[in-house]
Amino acid sequence: MPASGGHSATSSATSSGAYSEADLERFVPETHSGARSDFERDRARVIHSSGLRKLAAKTQVLSPTAGIDFARNRLTHSLEVAQIGRELAASLGLDRDVVDAACLTHDLGHPPFGHNGERAISEWASDAGGFEGNAQTLRILTRLEAKRFTESGESAGLNLTRATLDASCKYPWSLEEAPTGSGKFGYYADDAPVFEWMRAGAPARVKSAEAQTMDLSDDIAYSVHDFEDAIVSDHIDPLILTSRSGHDSLIADVADWAGGSFSTDELSAAYDRIATTPTWLTRWDGTRQHQAQLKNFTSDMIGRFARLAIAATRESAGQARLVRYGASIVVPQEVRAEIAVLKGIVAAFVMASGRRQPTYRRQRELLTELLDALWATQSAELEPAFQADFAGAVDEAAARRVIVDQVASLTDQSAIAWHRRLCEVPLV
Repeated sequence: MPASGGHSATSSATSSGAYSEADLERFVPETHSGARSDFERDRARVIHSSGLRKLAAKTQVLSPTAGIDFARNRLTHSLEVAQIGRELAASLGLDRDVVDAACLTHDLGHPPFGHNGERAISEWASDAGGFEGNAQTLRILTRLEAKRFTESGESAGLNLTRATLDASCKYPWSLEEAPTGSGKFGYYADDAPVFEWMRAGAPARVKSAEAQTMDLSDDIAYSVHDFEDAIVSDHIDPLILTSRSGHDSLIADVADWAGGSFSTDELSAAYDRIATTPTWLTRWDGTRQHQAQLKNFTSDMIGRFARLAIAATRESAGQARLVRYGASIVVPQEVRAEIAVLKGIVAAFVMASGRRQPTYRRQRELLTELLDALWATQSAELEPAFQADFAGAVDEAAARRVIVDQVASLTDQSAIAWHRRLCEVPLV
């Protein structure tokens, strides 16, 4: 594999020896001058990427096309994840730029319409290696978002350092190695070479401490901010939450969503702890007083989750450095249960809501029809970069992967526009 090129000035964590020369290597060697560290350069490349900008028009929970102008999108969510991750990294002795960059990249691979769109594309690509948002993130960072090229002329993507690229990987295994029933994996078969380079020296199937921090930051942000959006958009009425009528049914729904990871007793106790928070809302009328109370509730939850995880991790690690694979991030079971309750409530009232199902179904149909239309026209309607990829495809599976790459790169709005142009019969 390529050796690293020259390095610029390093951050405090790197200069103190916490990160090795191997951690700073890039797939294609580079030499830089200037004051920025290699990890600061990684973060800058992510911030300036088109993939990050596109997240502004991709679904978090509520689609940007829904006409609700205050709800979070994938970009604002990623910025919030990065803010949490950066503070966790500072408290845990990890490089803040590595964790920050990983948090900013963690959703780059999400297609139009979020997890609902992911489901539709995965089904369409089932005989060509499937589709997974995290595997797509690696593909974007190492191939599709071009900045550097190998000597043979192949794109090396943003060419991030090994430590930063590895920190962006939630699932360090292939589809074939994925846990039964999870469907979660970190790379496609044709991206195996760069995955293996990235994981050089890493224990099999273990996430780095930086990746674990990114994952925790995502869970924290996802749980509290999507809950906040669901309240503000009137998908959740706090009066219903505080009513004991139907409480057991709600906890059962949350338990079902959590997939058996927690007992109903654990989730009920977690709910009770959350509901005793001084800033917990018992009603919502949209006034500034209630807006402030809801905002302070989310802050209280973020602070609680972070403090308990930091304390548990420090106690477990002792004097060990967490950097890369020095130790693991420890999240107490009570924190995991509370995060699951907040996520599960949103799932029950928004994602599983009967009134949302026709919208979700139509979104999946739209993407499937668009994939079929592009496959039927082969490369004719693809963007130039994807036309070149299609021309170089070695077999049908590789060609179908190009179609998937194109559709996954679209925003919610552009997917709708492409579908209108290619799939809807014009009036004559």
